[in-house]
Amino acid sequence: MTEAAVTEAPPKKKPNTLRWVLIAVVVVAIGVGGGFFFVKSRSHAPAAAQVKPAPAIYYALDPAFVVNFEAEQLVRFLQVTIELMSRDAATVDFIKQHDPVIRNDLLLLLSNQQYTALATAQGKEQLRKRALEAVRAVATREGADPGKIEAVYFTSFVMQ
Repeated sequence: MTEAAVTEAPPKKKPNTLRWVLIAVVVVAIGVGGGFFFVKSRSHAPAAAQVKPAPAIYYALDPAFVVNFEAEQLVRFLQVTIELMSRDAATVDFIKQHDPVIRNDLLLLLSNQQYTALATAQGKEQLRKRALEAVRAVATREGADPGKIEAVYFTSFVMQ
């Protein structure tokens, strides 16, 4: 063999890194673009899927509740103003119609409380939850949807 033939080896193919970098950039761009459109389409769902809840309707149980209970051999008094919240006008009408039963059950609940328990924020919150349960129990007994009575609020709470 000649010297020229020995020194000229077939050229090795260099790895084409530029091509792989471009492919990777395109794949990442497609992924980011697809993710963007997916998130954007979910945040702009049709109006039917983004139904806003009806406005809250509050009903005050007037007059305020006044009960007495014993605490450490003393007679203590509790005065509470209560409002019920629903988003359904028919449910508010139900509450108005059954006001005497609701008031009765709430009076029984309030008069069976311990003064020391009601002196804490946790005790008041527990009482609020139990009051909601009592009102919903009336709704269940009378054939109304208890889930439509969403909340009970104490708008005034005085203990002596």
